Amino acid sequence: MKYNSTRNKNAVVSASQAIAQGISEEGGLFVPQDLPKYSLEEIGAMTKTDYRGRAKKIMGDFLEDFTADEISESVDAAYTAEKFGGENPCPISYIESGNKKMSLLELWHGPTSAFKDMALQILPHLLTKSLKKTCDGKQAVILVATSGDTGKAALEGFKDVDGTKIMVFYPENGVSPMQKRQMATQQGGNVSVVAIKGNFDDAQTGVKKIFTNKEIKDKLAENNMLFSSANSINWGRLLPQIVYYFSAYCDMVSEGKIKLGDEINVCVPTGNFGNILASFYAMNMGLPIRKFICASNANNVLTDFIRTGTYDKKRHFYTTISPSMDILVSSNLERLLYHLTDGNDAAVASMMKSLSEDGVYTVSGDIKTKLDKYFWGGCCDDENTKKTISRLYKEENYLCDTHTAVAVNVYEQYACETGDLTPTVIASTASPYKFAKAVLSSVSDNALPDDEFAMVDALSAETKTEVPAPLAALKNAKERFDLSCEVEEMPQTVLGGLKIG
Repeated sequence: MKYNSTRNKNAVVSASQAIAQGISEEGGLFVPQDLPKYSLEEIGAMTKTDYRGRAKKIMGDFLEDFTADEISESVDAAYTAEKFGGENPCPISYIESGNKKMSLLELWHGPTSAFKDMALQILPHLLTKSLKKTCDGKQAVILVATSGDTGKAALEGFKDVDGTKIMVFYPENGVSPMQKRQMATQQGGNVSVVAIKGNFDDAQTGVKKIFTNKEIKDKLAENNMLFSSANSINWGRLLPQIVYYFSAYCDMVSEGKIKLGDEINVCVPTGNFGNILASFYAMNMGLPIRKFICASNANNVLTDFIRTGTYDKKRHFYTTISPSMDILVSSNLERLLYHLTDGNDAAVASMMKSLSEDGVYTVSGDIKTKLDKYFWGGCCDDENTKKTISRLYKEENYLCDTHTAVAVNVYEQYACETGDLTPTVIASTASPYKFAKAVLSSVSDNALPDDEFAMVDALSAETKTEVPAPLAALKNAKERFDLSCEVEEMPQTVLGGLKIG
């Protein structure tokens, strides 16, 4: 299987090249030229194996220049019971609220308590193997822009991995106190963390510009280095996310919640569009998905796009209690546009140019028809997010974080508006303890403590739930990183961090 760029079909690479390189030379994203297709019989066969078995099957079909042993070794190292607290790294909690059947796919049982662990525990294994196949001897410099969760998950996945250095940029006022502490206390001799004076879109745009800066790339090459990415612009980040939608479906069949062949809906709290795009790939591979429900917070650029066909980033940026979704430029939407245009790289390049230069683009009527067929978009502000957390806890005895609450709220909007009661998988993307202040104030009328960790303890006492061990350990961890820079200083910060400036 080969991969080509969304902006240049002639840029064709192998799977290992796509993962090692991260992004195409002209700024496009790598996409598979074809998708493996699974019959219901083959999906049924997946129900008879565990998560690791499903991952080996699916990822092996995409990574054809990897040996079966390489895939197996990567999967077994990534998804251990020790790292994820059990044999199934992403269990499902089932809630029936009235006539609505919600299956909350808990993707946050890994070492950083966020769904990014599902991809970022395996990406280091895939990347180091890809580097040996394509760039043997070069050191990978991994640049990451994060709105909160990706940064810590990437740092944890790549810490002390031979042949790599990783630098994470985050908006200094755009992550939760727990997310900031997770990054500031990160261990590892090859890691760096920098706050930027801007928002996530500034960080993401800055990283993309560095990736495509010839002068900087040449300087790296002189020092036997090359850039790669751990953001979901890297195919090696997106591919592992396809697996858990197949696995959720298989678990629902095995647990008698649906029959093999039944359709499901998928609802995802979405910022950068990678997680929901993974489910779109799963549908195109044969998974019976009826509708993709795209849930946004107050930064509702995707809701407006799905409803109108116009993507307009020229709007107010909100800092919300669901900060991982505080994004106005959704990078992975580019991949969806490529597929909805039947691989029209020129059209995609034109839209991305318009977005960069004018801040807006509008899709054709044909593309809008396809969007309407597959997607439904809705949004939820902070007030309704907190109300949803409160109601789920008080009525269903289920404690969720702010991002999951956005998805639940938007799913309920969808069900009420459309009457569609198809069983729905809702991506639950983070532990509630990563956003203790917002969650505690939603479920308790008591005055909030001043200290973040006092809030964590109070939330545990109030709800009689256990604080995830990795978060509890942060209380006494020593902070290592306090560097900040202006957005325009990011290139020199990178070169300085690598000591080649």
